[in-house]
Amino acid sequence: MDQADRNASNGQTVDLTNCDREPIHLLGRVQSYGCLVSTSTDLLVNHMSLNCLEILGLDPAEVVGERLIGLLPEKTVHDLRSKVQVSASGGGVARLFGYDVLKDGRLFDVSIHVSGGSSYVFEFEPKPATEPRDDLALVQPLMARIKRRATIEEAAKEAAMSMQVLSGFDRIMVYRFSPDGSGEVIAERCAPDMASYFGLRYPASDIPKQARALYTRNLLRLISDVDDETSELVPQTNTKGVPLDLSLAVTRAVSPIHLEYLRNIGVKASMSVSILKGDSLWGLIACHHSEPHYVDYERRTAIELFAQFLSYELERKIDLEVRDGERRSRELHDRLMVRLSSGGKLYENFDVVAEELSQIIPSDGIAIYSEGRYLSQGAAPTADEFRALSRFLNTSPGSEIFHTSSIQSAFPKADVLADRIAGVLAVPISRAPRDYIVFFRREIAHSIRWAGNPEKSVELGPNGVRLTPRKSFEAYTEEVRNTSTPWLPAEVRAAEVLRVSLIEIVLKLTDEADLERRTAAEKQELLIAELNHRVRNILNLIQGLVSQGKSAATDFASYTRVLDGRIQSLARAHDQLTRQEWGPTSLRELVSVEANAFLGGEKDRLIQTGDRPMLAAEAFSTMALVIHELVTNSAKYGALTDSSGTVNLNYDIRPDGDLQITWRERGGPPVKAPTRRGFGSTIIDRTVPFELGGAVRTRYKLAGFEADITIPADYISHPLDDAPDESETTGPSRNDMAKLSGVGLVVEDNLIIAMDATDFMMLHGATRVHQASSVEEALTVLSNETIDFALLDVNLGRQTSLPVAERMRELGIPFVLATGYGDVKSILGEYPEAPVVKKPYTGESILQFLLEATEAEADDDTA
Repeated sequence: MDQADRNASNGQTVDLTNCDREPIHLLGRVQSYGCLVSTSTDLLVNHMSLNCLEILGLDPAEVVGERLIGLLPEKTVHDLRSKVQVSASGGGVARLFGYDVLKDGRLFDVSIHVSGGSSYVFEFEPKPATEPRDDLALVQPLMARIKRRATIEEAAKEAAMSMQVLSGFDRIMVYRFSPDGSGEVIAERCAPDMASYFGLRYPASDIPKQARALYTRNLLRLISDVDDETSELVPQTNTKGVPLDLSLAVTRAVSPIHLEYLRNIGVKASMSVSILKGDSLWGLIACHHSEPHYVDYERRTAIELFAQFLSYELERKIDLEVRDGERRSRELHDRLMVRLSSGGKLYENFDVVAEELSQIIPSDGIAIYSEGRYLSQGAAPTADEFRALSRFLNTSPGSEIFHTSSIQSAFPKADVLADRIAGVLAVPISRAPRDYIVFFRREIAHSIRWAGNPEKSVELGPNGVRLTPRKSFEAYTEEVRNTSTPWLPAEVRAAEVLRVSLIEIVLKLTDEADLERRTAAEKQELLIAELNHRVRNILNLIQGLVSQGKSAATDFASYTRVLDGRIQSLARAHDQLTRQEWGPTSLRELVSVEANAFLGGEKDRLIQTGDRPMLAAEAFSTMALVIHELVTNSAKYGALTDSSGTVNLNYDIRPDGDLQITWRERGGPPVKAPTRRGFGSTIIDRTVPFELGGAVRTRYKLAGFEADITIPADYISHPLDDAPDESETTGPSRNDMAKLSGVGLVVEDNLIIAMDATDFMMLHGATRVHQASSVEEALTVLSNETIDFALLDVNLGRQTSLPVAERMRELGIPFVLATGYGDVKSILGEYPEAPVVKKPYTGESILQFLLEATEAEADDDTA
């Protein structure tokens, strides 16, 4: 990785024996893409790079010692002074983008910062001629994609892809440091012709402490061309012989040793971006390019902002992992308290405890040594072997966790255990005699792929005692023996929580357990009494239905049919109540279930409108009978007797909380008032007033039966959210029942939209999805790949996707057109016929139209 400051020293030699204590020395040179000017606090020019003559037309030999106000236009000096004020007060870097420094039409990106407390450093980079763009606008959508990733590794993979989008480099590596100072490439994005370094580990010496300290101050460093000439500063030192501190200079040159390092791996341009966790260097994003590659200062500023947000997001994910471990530890504590609350011996519950602990601290074996008894599961020592091990464990403090990933290194006599265990985590659960719960892990004879032999990372070169970069970058494999998977900090913290929990259990008073048992018994008695009360009420209700229903029946068959319908209605209501755990339940769903059960395919003729009331459990059975009678009466005598009639049911929750229900039947046969009141009519008219204290008014109009029902507010509540009732769902959608199949193509000139569409297609069955941002790219994909379906943006910047659509029609490939225009007909008049979605569209709409387009194409082929 980056070795920029392994020997950056103004011609000084580096003492290898004192490498860690060597201060950071910076080259007194700058890269050719920008010129550097340093001034005193009164803007007197102290240093200037030689290439300023070429870039700004200023000759260092003539202007050093002059005042800046005499060299640049007055307006420029005024603006630079304002930025100097910002830099001095904020302690950071002030920036100007696309600024006309010389007032001659040429634009520059300008960086200004304070150096050494008494100098201002101005850096000027000519602005390349580009179309207007908003680099910062890319940062937020790219970060949104990273936030959606669940793990650090997934986030790093997404960050590599995002950095390639922002920077345009061929190879992007996300590099994470280990506690020992080495680092590993945990994510990579590279061009097909670039060698992959994914999974390689780099020795700590590749990035010495001096360079790491610099990385925490200067977050981004660009080398646009490793073979480019650099420019010296004039003069090299100030009047006191001290070189200018270029730590924060964006154009400063790097060590020739690092340039040799990059040439050895075939890299012509590179960029490094720091990833911080707090004030510490967590890792780097390293960017390589096979050809010279310049990224202008404005784009680099967007990359810096992206890196800062990425650092915050990675830190958040790390903290989430820590908090998740702490949460699991607390849950473990609670479970152990419950498991061991009876006051039994710890070893008596060993099987239960071992099962609980294995969920929080992964291991290959576990053992408990308590009150002289030893029990074990999995890979673990024998009782005699553990007694010898316990004497070693007793030498550690009794209030601390002992853990090692190589017990053989810490306790040589443990060599006899090498065939079973290597890692040990011991949790003391008493003081004298010392008792333990111990976790064991097997040896993992694993291979670490080093990017070069870590034992030969430093060589003596022809120029004396100088660090020379490796010339071989083939992976060096180091086999590690007698070592287990390391115990993670979260696992050690969980073990500490376990130790505290077990001590708390030992000290717990037994009367607390007795109190819990008494409370549980009282709750059980209350539940039994409540169950007995509810069962008796149900039995009494059924008895009433049986006896009252006799008068309404003309024969045994009709009596059985009516009674069965009413009992089934109560059963369906009971199912809904139990599904909601006897809480408030949707009245709309009650009506829908009843209509579905009674009317079958004609349930849509009962239309529900208005509010979405939730009905209390106490009123649910009552309303179930009322709704059942209303539906059955309408089906026997009213609007639902034939296919022409409908029932409209409206709900209105009034300001006082009461619910007003209106039942209106229309389109059925002429209605006649009944000559006598049956049991069903009695239920409709009298149940709500009698049981709920509400009101019911019925009217037998010629055009259709009507009912107005009022339910008191005590039994009514609003839904918790605006989600539709289950009654309104129509079963699984096409998106649930069908998926895409094959290879897709997204033709879209907006990268974020293309990436989101690609993700959605992959999520719903696509085996692979190609992306193209122009007509040329899309036609190339169609020539080289077999495409099964596609999404085409109509407007591709200065092009339209019409040639692509025509080619797809020739090939018989189904596609969907996407457009942001309102007048679709005038825009798509020349296009082949295809489904059209308007922006902004949802992934579900894309899937729906793609499925329809695919089916239509299949039907055409069949025909």
